[in-house]
Amino acid sequence: IIPRLCAIMKLGIVISQTDPETVWNAFRFGNFSINKGHSVRAFLIGKGVECVEIENKEFNVVNQINEYVENNGKIFACGTCLVSRNKEGSPICPMSTMNDLMELVEQSDRIVSF
Repeated sequence: IIPRLCAIMKLGIVISQTDPETVWNAFRFGNFSINKGHSVRAFLIGKGVECVEIENKEFNVVNQINEYVENNGKIFACGTCLVSRNKEGSPICPMSTMNDLMELVEQSDRIVSF
């Protein structure tokens, strides 16, 4: 039997919530995908822009995000969503636009939404 080889994919992850387990799993999936050799970009929208502030003993979201960034995963955050919460972008999570989200969708082979 010849093993089936998977092509390298460009994955887009859209995160729109702050449930600790869900966000933890989103970044865990991103890390797993990067470790399999895929290219991953994440876009935070709506409540998702608050995910970097999640503190939860059972689901360590910050550790998953840090690992994702260390793995060269890219994160973008909706600028309008940040401003509406009196927040700013950061070097690892720049303030982005709908155009950036559209480019993520257009350039990705698959989109996964959390």
